[in-house]
Amino acid sequence: QVQFVESGGGLVQPGGSLRLSCAASGIIIGFYDMAWYRQAPGKQRELVAHSTTMSSLKYLDSVKGRFTISRDNAKNTVYLQMNSLKPEDTAVYYCNNPTSGFNWGQGTQVTVSS
Repeated sequence: QVQFVESGGGLVQPGGSLRLSCAASGIIIGFYDMAWYRQAPGKQRELVAHSTTMSSLKYLDSVKGRFTISRDNAKNTVYLQMNSLKPEDTAVYYCNNPTSGFNWGQGTQVTVSS
C-alpha cells in the first residue's frame, strides 16, 4: 500500500522559511515523478512544485524563486524548501505522484502570519 507522510509544517512569520519532508512507502520514488501540492481553506488543491524522474523541476508561478523541490531517492523522501514565505502561502501541503492516483496523506499545515 502506497503511503505518503508529510511533516515539517508550522507557524512562521512572513519572510521566514520552512522545510517540508514527505516520506514515501510502498513505492520507490526514484521511478516516479513527485510533486508538492497545497490546499488553502475554501480553495482547490493546486500543484506547487513538480520533480520529474529526468530531474526536470517545475513550479507554480507564485512560488518561483522562493520554493525548491528536491528528493533523496536513497531515503525515499521528497523535500520542499520554502523561503520568503508570504501569508498567501498558508495552506495544508501534500505530496503525491501527479498521475498514478495514489491516496493522499494527511498533509502538513503551514501558517504564515505575524
